[in-house]
Amino acid sequence: MAEQYIPRLKELYNKEIKKSLKETLKLENINQVPELEKVIVSCGVGKKREDKRFTETVELTLAKITGQATTSRLAKKSIASFKIRKGMGAPVGYLTTLRGVKMYEFVDRFISIALPHVRDFHGVSKNSFDAQGNYSIGLKEQTVFPEITFEDASVLHGLEVTFIIKNGSKEGSLELLKSFGMPFEKGDK
Repeated sequence: MAEQYIPRLKELYNKEIKKSLKETLKLENINQVPELEKVIVSCGVGKKREDKRFTETVELTLAKITGQATTSRLAKKSIASFKIRKGMGAPVGYLTTLRGVKMYEFVDRFISIALPHVRDFHGVSKNSFDAQGNYSIGLKEQTVFPEITFEDASVLHGLEVTFIIKNGSKEGSLELLKSFGMPFEKGDK
């Protein structure tokens, strides 16, 4: 019987990080330890939603970066200034939700390869946590990922990566992401 592949980051979490977080956060039960549930990689197309080349590039880029098919998103509400009507017309964005093996592989590549390639990078902000402990990072361009070829980089667009953390508080989620190696800014509080 073949051994099941376990990503490096998941193995590290199970063997070391989980126990360390339990002690650091002074939790009574190991099941209270914050855990990465899913990662959502998304990109809005904004006013360029009618530009077929742009939307195809966004969709293809997200699929290459995540290794998974994307889902298109229609407008949730009408905005007259953008000429958008709720649920009608071209997609206003694309997203991919990662779980399991693909999620841990993506997080590992994101932290160790993509973030260090960001221009003038001084770390990510500690202020991007929501009340539930989820964390979001916005990138100005997709070229920081090694999967992106020169042709894919001809149409630049930003994207957002959201880490959904189970049992998370801001403090617990911060400690979890730090233990994964997330490079936070030194001066943030």
